Order: sequence, then C-alpha cells, then structure tokens
Amino acid sequence: MEYSVELEGIRKVYGPVIANDDISIKVRKGSVTCIVGENGAGKSTLMNILYGLEQPTAGTIRINGETVRFSSSRDAIKKKIGMVHQHFMLVNELSVLENVIIGMEPRKGPSLNYKKARAVVSELGERFGMQVPLDEKAGDLAVGIQQKVEILKILYRGAEILIFDEPTAVLTPQETRELFANIRTLTADGKTVLLITHHLDEVMEISDDIVVVRRGKVVATLKKEETDVKQLAFHMVGSALPEECQREEKQSDQVVLAVKEITVAGANKPNAVNRLSLEVHEGEILGVAGVSGNGQSELARALAGLVPVTSGSISLCDRDITRKSRRARLLDGISYIPEDRKTDGLCLQWSIAENAIAGYYVQPAYSGRFGFINRKKMNETAERIIQEYDVRTPSAAVPVGSLSGGNQQKVVIGRETVVDPKLIIAAEPTRGVDIGAVSFIHNDIIALRNKGVSVLLISSDLDEIFRLSDRIAVMYNGEIAAIVDPSSITREELGLYMAGAKKEG
Repeated sequence: MEYSVELEGIRKVYGPVIANDDISIKVRKGSVTCIVGENGAGKSTLMNILYGLEQPTAGTIRINGETVRFSSSRDAIKKKIGMVHQHFMLVNELSVLENVIIGMEPRKGPSLNYKKARAVVSELGERFGMQVPLDEKAGDLAVGIQQKVEILKILYRGAEILIFDEPTAVLTPQETRELFANIRTLTADGKTVLLITHHLDEVMEISDDIVVVRRGKVVATLKKEETDVKQLAFHMVGSALPEECQREEKQSDQVVLAVKEITVAGANKPNAVNRLSLEVHEGEILGVAGVSGNGQSELARALAGLVPVTSGSISLCDRDITRKSRRARLLDGISYIPEDRKTDGLCLQWSIAENAIAGYYVQPAYSGRFGFINRKKMNETAERIIQEYDVRTPSAAVPVGSLSGGNQQKVVIGRETVVDPKLIIAAEPTRGVDIGAVSFIHNDIIALRNKGVSVLLISSDLDEIFRLSDRIAVMYNGEIAAIVDPSSITREELGLYMAGAKKEG
C-alpha cells in the first residue's frame, strides 16, 4: 500500500506539557483522513508539525517514503504539502489573482507575467471545480469563495498533500457540500487530504480513514464503515456522553424580550444590525443562525447592554430597557454568556471563586452595607457552580486560567445561570469546548428552558441551532432574513437564507 504521509513516534513537549505523545499514523495516498479529538488533544499540534510550523521533540516524518525534517513551512511546501487554516490568510485589499500568486509571481523579463499567472490559476480552478472571480478584491468575497482562493493558493504552489483545519466552521450547508465535492475531486486526482474537524456527522460523510487522538495519544484508527458517531464520541471522550435532557412540550404567549427595529453600529459599519425586530417568549429558545460577521456579535452585545443602539427599542417583560446599562440589565435578570470567554467572560488571573460572582458582586447577596464583598457567600456560590456544573478543579481558590477551556466555560455558564435569570443571551456557548462539555452545556440550556427561562441562542454551529432551538431566526447582513420552525425546514433551505439567496416574504 502506498502512503503519502507516515508519522512515526511523534512527540512534542512544551515544558511540563506533552502535546503529542508517541503518535504514529499512516495516511494512504489519494484518501481523506479525518483527525478528530477533543480540544487540546494534540490534533492541531500534530498537523502544524507536518506543515513545518512546529518541530517535533522526537519522531520521524516520511513523505512518499522519504524521511524529511522541516524547519519551516517553506520546507513543507517544497515537499508539496499545503495547509488551509481555519482563519484565512488572505490580503483583503489585493485581488484574488494577486492573493493566489503572492510570493510566487511568474516573470517575463523584469515584469510580472500576469497573463501566464491568470492562465495557470484559471486552469487549476476549472480542473478542480473551483472557479473564482480573479479580479475581485478578496475581502469583498463570501467566505465560501475565500476558502476556494486559499485552496487554489496551495494548489498553485504544487500541493499534493492538503491539510484542512476545521474547514466547515464558517460555511453554509451548501458551501460545505460544495467543499466536500471539491475534496473528492482532489483525491480522485491522486491528492491526499488530512482534515481536522469536530463535526462527527461530517467525518462520517467525507472520511475514508479516521484517527482519534485523546490527550496526545492515538486511541483509535478506524475505517469509516467500521464505526459510527456514538463510537467516535466514546473514543474521543473515553466514556459515554450523558443522556440528552428531554425537552418539555410547552408554549407561552408571554413575551419576555421584545426587540423593535433596532440599529447597532459595528466597528466598520454604521448599521451592523439594521432595523432588526424579534421576540423571545417565556420558556423558549430562539436560535439565531447565520454566517459569522452578519451582525450577530453586535446584536448580542447590544441586548446585554454593552453597546448602545442608535435607534429602535428593547423591552423586557413589557418594560423599556433601551437605555439601561449592563449593570441595570443584570439586576433586571438578563444574563449574558459572551462568545469570547477569555476576553469578555473571565479574568483569567482571578480565582474561580472571584470569577463566580464577577459582575454580580453588586447584588445585595454579595455586597454588604459598606461595599465589602461577602466572601463566605462568594465561596458558597463558587462551590455550588463546581458541584452542579462538574467543574474539574482541586478547589475554588485556583486561578480560572489554569482550567481547561471546557471547565472555564462551565464557570461562565454557572455564574450566569445560578442567579435565576429571566433571560439568557448565549453567544456561541460551546465554541472551543470539548464534546463532553458540549453535551453538558446543551442539557443545561434545555433544563433552564424547561423551567421557564427564556434563551436567545446565537450560534454559528447549525448542529447546535437545530438541537436546541424552538424557533430559528436567520441573520443576514444585519437583518432577520427569516424566522422558521426547525422541524419544518431543511439545512439546505436554511443555508439559502444564511447566504442571502432567499428572504422571508
């Protein structure tokens, strides 16, 4: 059997941390091999070693049978390895053609030979089904087209081994299907694909072989036909996932949150949210779906009271809160789970106990007559969060920054839910957390909904949106493109709304 990639005994150590622990895998030429595992399992480190971005502490790399040693990504490119990163590496102000050929521009005498470059790139696009507008600025393109540009960049450099890091994270269902078709065209041409993803349904759709990594070690190497999603999850976590919390059938006409034609400015846009209206009922999870960058972040921050609206109104239980501060909204019962826990959700140097009441110290339960923190009550709250949310820690006194990402997120969610809120604004609540923590957080959100808490769930993960939502609102270009019933819409139709190809009414 012919192998494009052989990694043998790969070990990578950062001080006391062992990121890769004697990993050995073989990747068949012309195949799609999915590398799966929880966050921090060592997947990205392993692929960065293969691409020359990291050097192994020990171990051997063989490319097409030849033992190699990479000191940089330039060495890997010379061996026809390319990598498409999760966050694209395009220069937005340059044209597509300029982005593809940058650093490898063909020349005709002292001048750049754009005619030859255009012919080569056009041929690659046609050959692999990735035609792109060569003269448009890269920054003006939809993310699905930008990703094709990234793929063409590495094909232009002669890549025969392609590494994809979470390639579907920002794609609509249609764009994901198109990407998979492109990948199959590449493997049919004899190219080899390694793909990191946490979407197990996608693993079962696109993979030929599957490598499961847990705590720096390979714990399973499987063929697709030998396994299923449940078994993969078991291998990733090391135990069975918790049973799903059952959703109670309940409907309420009581409107908890009413948003009427609000406009919110963004960093580079005066109307990142543009005259948007929606309602969230008591005991309802309203999911907000959309491709990242369509105003979801600005909407969440405006509803939480962190940024002002330039027009429109916001009401909580029929009381106008449009001009109220974050602190006032917190005291009114609006909890906020921010999309970036490290920047906006936690103070990493503080202890778990201190983070457990961050923001909430203004409540009478935590702040005494003279403004001193009631440390006994603070520690009681922290212990409750640790117990109820299964936070893995030796004590509440350790810095929250020492915890894993999943446990950090549990602290944030615990803090925002133990206060009996009326409304939770949850922005990307499971981004960057392990599959076991995802199940736990999903169950917690459904349990809160069953108790009558209203939830505005903003997520770019369609699996999460469909699993949790009672209704789905789709955002496109700062507006609500549609509000739909998740039980009566397909992912493909939802994708049309997300891409702006369809609008309700």
